[in-house]
Amino acid sequence: MKKRGNHTTLARATARRNISLYVMLIIPMAYFLLFKYGPMYGIAAAFKDYNIFLGLKGSPWVGWKHFARVFSTPSFFVALRNTIILNLGDLFLTFPVPIILAILLGELKFKRFGRQVERIMYLPHFLSMVIIAGIVYQVFSPTGILNIIWERLGGSKPIPFLTQPGTWRITYWLASIWMGAGYGMIIYLAAMSGINRELYDAAYIDGAGRFGRIWHVTLPQLRPTIVTMVIMNVGKILSIGFERPYLLSNVLVDDASLVISVYVYRMGLQAGMYDYATAVGLFQSVVGLVMVLLANTLAQKLGEEGLF
Repeated sequence: MKKRGNHTTLARATARRNISLYVMLIIPMAYFLLFKYGPMYGIAAAFKDYNIFLGLKGSPWVGWKHFARVFSTPSFFVALRNTIILNLGDLFLTFPVPIILAILLGELKFKRFGRQVERIMYLPHFLSMVIIAGIVYQVFSPTGILNIIWERLGGSKPIPFLTQPGTWRITYWLASIWMGAGYGMIIYLAAMSGINRELYDAAYIDGAGRFGRIWHVTLPQLRPTIVTMVIMNVGKILSIGFERPYLLSNVLVDDASLVISVYVYRMGLQAGMYDYATAVGLFQSVVGLVMVLLANTLAQKLGEEGLF
């Protein structure tokens, strides 16, 4: 009993000593409760024939009606297909770029030059998507910089970067690389800074060259970070930001640029079909959660730590 009393006294003393930390937790907890968990009440609209005048409680219950309608609507499958294609492109084409950049910068002997490159690469992450889209149009439009150069080099027709589905997707992924590579690069550089330098020295003594040290030391030490980032990206396979596809799209490439987030916007806010749009959004969230769990389980079975 005396030992248990000592533990209780120690716990209370620790709590009093860290009271300021507990107070600081109130703000983030209030944020999540109000803006993350609070709106989940609206999920019920997916199972009701929602009427804005009757409200959520007064609207009649219809069960799985809207989900059946979702899976019988061709335009939903167009949005689903485009979301998967664009996200798979981001995963396989743009995901390796930050790793390569981080390794290259880590191998630079002129660290001052490397820091300047970091700042330049990281800058687009802070720009508004509206600004990014404006720059993309200035560079890739039929009258943009690249087509002007192409015309002066003897090109007879402008390259349809933004007016054909195939080239639009490539332009979308290039914009994704430019906008997100700096952020990912900083994450991997931070992970590389924690690698024990003795591992590099041991590899050098064993005769490993620069590429050998990268392959046998850097990449294995980065593996936990890479696995974590892969799991997070796999979980977003059906989640895609609204701004980039919406701002870069146009009528000519609507079959390639219509993604789930834009589809929800059109069905919900423009068409006023809030119940239907909620059903689409709920399906998207559930699939994302399942993908995270599957990717995490697979990572653990392969011997990695995973997220939890």
